[in-house]
Amino acid sequence: MDVKRLILLIPLAVLAYLLVVQWNQDYGQSAEPAPAVESTQRSDGAPAEKADEGGLDVPDASPSAEGGGDDLAGSADPDEDQSRNTITVTTDVLDLRIDPHGGDIVYAALPQHKRTLDSERNYVLLSDNNVRSYVARSGLQLDGDSSRIAFTPEKTEYHLNDGQDQLDVDLTAEVNGVEITKRLSFERGNYAVNVHYLVDNQGEAPVDARFIGQLVRDDSPDPTSGTKIGMKSFLGAAYSTPDSRYDKVDFDDIQAGSVENRDAEGGWVAMLQHYFVSAWAPPQSQQNLFYATTDSKGRNVAAFAGPTQEVAASEQTTLDATLYMGPKVQDYMEEVAPNLRLTVDYGWLWFIANPLFWLLDKIHDVIGNWGWSIVLLTVLVKAALFPLSAKAYRSMGRMRKLGPEMKRIKERFGDDRQKMSQEMMKFYQKEKINPLGGCLPIVVQMPVFIALYWMLLESVELRHAPFMFWIQDLSIKDPYFILPILMGLSMFVQQQLNPTPPDPMQAKIMKMLPIIFTFFFLWFPAGLVIYWVVNNCISITQQYFITRQIENDPNIGKG
Repeated sequence: MDVKRLILLIPLAVLAYLLVVQWNQDYGQSAEPAPAVESTQRSDGAPAEKADEGGLDVPDASPSAEGGGDDLAGSADPDEDQSRNTITVTTDVLDLRIDPHGGDIVYAALPQHKRTLDSERNYVLLSDNNVRSYVARSGLQLDGDSSRIAFTPEKTEYHLNDGQDQLDVDLTAEVNGVEITKRLSFERGNYAVNVHYLVDNQGEAPVDARFIGQLVRDDSPDPTSGTKIGMKSFLGAAYSTPDSRYDKVDFDDIQAGSVENRDAEGGWVAMLQHYFVSAWAPPQSQQNLFYATTDSKGRNVAAFAGPTQEVAASEQTTLDATLYMGPKVQDYMEEVAPNLRLTVDYGWLWFIANPLFWLLDKIHDVIGNWGWSIVLLTVLVKAALFPLSAKAYRSMGRMRKLGPEMKRIKERFGDDRQKMSQEMMKFYQKEKINPLGGCLPIVVQMPVFIALYWMLLESVELRHAPFMFWIQDLSIKDPYFILPILMGLSMFVQQQLNPTPPDPMQAKIMKMLPIIFTFFFLWFPAGLVIYWVVNNCISITQQYFITRQIENDPNIGKG
């Protein structure tokens, strides 16, 4: 490249970089989600429209049954008071609002997780307002009556104080001679809430009681969806039964009514989004019905119904379930229910991603910085793949050194492509060259790359985790695009060590790859780009020394 062209390209490259940075500042930053309303009042001061006045009708347990009738979110009574106050519950990890009419959790914020890196506001998982409707409902069906129960709380504010490890919130009601206490039990440092229905039948006849739990969400976008380009985290419902450990259900399937009911022992039902999850886990020893439907307002409902229990006159019983509302931390979720950790969805390469995350987590326990943990993980992965990489680099080194000889064969038999192919194959056999050997590192590396992509994309541990300097959040793109540019430069340097493809068109395409990859990596999470930059730098070092050894070997090329 002549000096004049270089002088022209450098300012153009700088100008393009500045334009991309400015565009990112103006349009590329995702707006902070609108604050969720922390009461039953709309942001304009009018009472929020309730969606939980209907019944708790449960579909037939038969898998062939169609639809589920109405649910917790049935039609609201227009004469019902829509401005009821909620109950506030705060622990060290949860900030909740409970509607006493039904005892549903209509708002859940997570004090340990902020909305954005620079925000002081807590991340809101559940809310019911003009922006998003996403709530966790639970109810008690008595003798087939699915009406919501109007509970009376002991007080309207509960706090898990310092030195206190557990907090119980009791809501009481009386229905036709049956005294009901709905108890929500909280523990310090725990995102799981144990929900109990204490049923005391003081009547003269037995009653049937059944626990029903529902997760209700509209089709609003995932507020924590990270990347604008590339694969995205799943948004929808999921179920687990002994027959199917992890089964995802799209909102489109719920809206179409095509989700079959499942009758199984144990299991759980969840509503998934990027980094966070809500899930109902009934007792694993009982037979439960899992189903999906829509409510009267068209929202998606993923639910379970426990078995019906008979409560004799003057007898008491307790019905239980656990509600998890929090980040996708595998250790936390494994304590709630078997296989709930699978909601950390690593895709079809989970068998590679799982051990990679285990190793990354162990490294972080020692280092204490997720960015440097990714760097060390990359070094270990490259060391494990070095035998295959070295074989490929030797093949490429031999082709690079013997390039002039291959060029002479091409010039000599250029007019006869069949003869040229025959002579090239003889030459490859004579010099022990594998023309496809240079593709091996990419072929081996791609599954690891894809698995790492999903692992880094799904790991809530990287959300708002700093590395160093300007990289203060490994889960989002580099704000100044320095890492993607370094990745492109390292890819260009690595290309210079490879033999030039004999096909001119192929050679031009290969020269464009660093630019194309740089563009794609602009919006990739910084943690993934760190892996790729370190991976390229190690590959350059390995390939450079192997290529030098081959070029200095006098026996290569003498047949």
